[in-house]
Amino acid sequence: MNPTETWFAELLKERGVALTPLQLQQFQRYFELLVEWNEKMNLTGITDREAVYEKHFYDSVTLSFFMRMDEFASIADIGSGAGFPSLPLKICFPHLKVTIVDSLNKRIQFLRHVVETLKLENVSCVHGRAEDIGRMPELRDAFDLVTARAVARLSGLNELCLPFAKKGGTFAAMKGSDPAEETQEAKRSLRELKSEYRETHHLKLPFEQSDRHIIIIRKLAETPSKYPRKVGLPLKQPIL
Repeated sequence: MNPTETWFAELLKERGVALTPLQLQQFQRYFELLVEWNEKMNLTGITDREAVYEKHFYDSVTLSFFMRMDEFASIADIGSGAGFPSLPLKICFPHLKVTIVDSLNKRIQFLRHVVETLKLENVSCVHGRAEDIGRMPELRDAFDLVTARAVARLSGLNELCLPFAKKGGTFAAMKGSDPAEETQEAKRSLRELKSEYRETHHLKLPFEQSDRHIIIIRKLAETPSKYPRKVGLPLKQPIL
C-alpha cells in the first residue's frame, strides 16, 4: 500500500470498517478514473490523491460511523455528482443496493463507467431531476436510506430527497458547517413531508480538520401526492 492507502485503511479500521485488498484496489481505480475523466468534464475541483481520499472517500464513508449499514438493504443518493457518498459506501458495504440520481447525463455516463470498471453489482445510475424521478412508482417511498451530500439548504433538499425514503426509512443529509439554522428553517417541510428530525452528528476530517455534520431524519409515512412539486420549485420556493 502507498502512504495514502495506509492511513485511509487504518483510520477506517479504527471506526470498524475493515477494507480488503480488493476494496483498496477499487478505491485506487476509482481515484484514477476520477482524475482521468475530470480532464474532459468537471467532476471535482479536488484531484490531489491525499485530498480525494480525505475529502471524498473518507468523508463519504463517515456516514457509516453513525449508522449501522448492515441494517440497510437499499440506498438512494440524490444529486450524487461524481458518486459521493454512495459509491465509497458501496465499495465498503457491498451488500447495499444503490440507486444514484443525477441531472447531468455526462456524470451518469462517468458513474456507469466506474460501476462497470469496478465490477460493482446492484448499482443503478438514473439520469433525471429528482422532482421527476421521485414520482416514479418503483422509486417513490422505496428506500431504506436516502442521502445527499452538500447539495442544497435542508428546506429545499427535504422535498427532493424524502419522497425516495420508505415509511420508517432514514434520510441522512451530509453537510459542512453547523446546520442548526437550516434545521430550524426546515421544520415545516419536515411536517409536510411526513418526517421528523432525529439528531445531528458532528465530526472533523482527520487532516484538514474541517467540520462535517450529518443530519438524521426519519420518514414517518408515505409522501403526500402533491410532493415533490414541479422541477425547480423545491429550491426556488422551498416549504418555509
